[in-house]
Amino acid sequence: MVINMPEYINSLKSRNISISYNGPLWEEGIISMADMLKSQLSQQNLPKKASKTLFSVFVEQVTNMLMYSAGREIYGQKTDDVVPTGMLVLGQKDNIFFIQTGNEIHNKNLELVKNRIDYLNSLDKNELRQHNKERMRGENDNPESKGAGLGLIEIARRATAPISYTFDHINDELSYFSMYVEIAREEE
Repeated sequence: MVINMPEYINSLKSRNISISYNGPLWEEGIISMADMLKSQLSQQNLPKKASKTLFSVFVEQVTNMLMYSAGREIYGQKTDDVVPTGMLVLGQKDNIFFIQTGNEIHNKNLELVKNRIDYLNSLDKNELRQHNKERMRGENDNPESKGAGLGLIEIARRATAPISYTFDHINDELSYFSMYVEIAREEE
């Protein structure tokens, strides 16, 4: 299928999307995306704090996809090179940056993810800071979590609005999890 590229580009522009990626996620590819984002941010002459915040949230969201995506596909020449898959879009509208990620997750984890995000969204910035300290000192209560939920806490701490999310049912085992985060461009 041939894609009408000018139409596709105009569709991205109309949604204020500057970076869009969908496919396999592997460490070297993520490093390349991070380098591309750093370059783009330096071209925009952003305040240092906004640039660091945006980059940090990007890293945390992509790390979550790398660690928890249930979607897998073969990457490379060998059939045993299976990597997680996901989607990432980054854009800006006025003085608000947004990062949205999406990946498949196991339905057995839906309630846990929903409860964690809802809880984090209920906390103010001081409560998030305190919760982060407690989680860093505490034990991981989720055997499926590789970081005691610290990535989500960091995203919530840096976001300038509550984390938005959706779960779209795929089948009895999987759903598609999408997370949307806004970061304000703050002047220094």
